[in-house]
Amino acid sequence: MMRMWVLLLLVVTPVHASDLDQDMATFRKDVLEINKRLLLMEEELLSPADTQLAIFVSLDVGNFFVPDSITLTLDGETIESHLYTDKEVEALKNGAVQKIHTTNIKNGVHQLTAFVTGKGPNGRDYRRGATLDFEKAHGRHYIQLKMEDDAAAQQPVFNFKSWK
Repeated sequence: MMRMWVLLLLVVTPVHASDLDQDMATFRKDVLEINKRLLLMEEELLSPADTQLAIFVSLDVGNFFVPDSITLTLDGETIESHLYTDKEVEALKNGAVQKIHTTNIKNGVHQLTAFVTGKGPNGRDYRRGATLDFEKAHGRHYIQLKMEDDAAAQQPVFNFKSWK
């Protein structure tokens, strides 16, 4: 019986740690870029720009009203309920604008209603509603609920601002 031995010779090039670090950094960067692209693609598929509606909330000064909660209904169906923390109220008082909800809707006429509860002048409990009838056209649509102080009446006022 004849045995044959095959000798395999591998040529190994020396690898430096700095090269590996660079390769890992490049790999991580590529993975993050791919992840970012996938998230953008997922958002486009789930929320196409043509059907997107974004709703924002702002609070002007807050001397006559401090929000506790908000409930949004769109065409009679509840789409969002939110309870405010002290930090969120403070941020709103300092000029922050909260993106409270994003959804997809068909083009056409819709009705958005916001029910807001909170503390009004002299610590009184407030529950107010504001309604906006709007037409969703082609493209993204943005609506802002502005909670403002009416200094003359010393009462809070709730107004919608709609833009495309």
